[in-house]
Order: sequence, then structure tokens, then C-alpha cells
Amino acid sequence: MPFVQKVNIVEVGPRDGLQNEAQPISIEDKVRLVDELTAAGLMHIEVGSFVSPKWVPQMAGSAQVFEQIQRREGVIYSALAPNLRGFEDALAAGVREVAVFAAATEGFSQRNLNCSISESL
Repeated sequence: MPFVQKVNIVEVGPRDGLQNEAQPISIEDKVRLVDELTAAGLMHIEVGSFVSPKWVPQMAGSAQVFEQIQRREGVIYSALAPNLRGFEDALAAGVREVAVFAAATEGFSQRNLNCSISESL
């Protein structure tokens, strides 16, 4: 069995790591975090998510974060978009790589996407 020649590591802390924090995190702090991860040499950073702030308050302001980060050539700055509206908002914010996801069960889809699997696809 051949070994994998390349592994891509995606740092999701600015999105997944912050989305469940109880206290609000400022846009400035989010920008600083992404800039420091870039300075540390990470090559792919999931900066935020384009979701309703009603459902995930910590992801409010993702467009502003994308506008303010200090981009380094060769680094991928991506976002998560769970639906068409989020995808369109990400594109409008200049995001060049968007992660999408689909649920494997109806329960997960209802809890995380607020719709059925067929509606999400």
C-alpha cells in the first residue's frame, strides 16, 4: 500500500474553536488570531462561517474579519457556508474557498442546518 505523499492541514480554530464560546469575541480579536496563525506559518486557515448570527452569534462579522485580515500569498483563507445564502455571502466577502457540508442523518440536519437533508442539498 503506497503512503500518502502530501497531507493538508486546515486550521479551523477561528471558526470551530470560537463558535461555541459563551462570551462575545470582537472582530479585532478574531482578525488578530488569524493574523497570528498566518505569522506562525499555517498555510490553510478556516477564518469563519457565513451563518445566521441568530444561530451562531460568534460568527457574526465574518465578512469584516475577511476584509481586515493581513493576507499572505500562498495561504488559503477559507470559510464554512452551510447553505446557498451563506455561500453567496462568502463570495460577496471575497472568500475564494468555501467549505460546505451535508448531514448524514435527518436529526443532525435539523439541529445544525435547520432543514432536512434533501432541502440542504
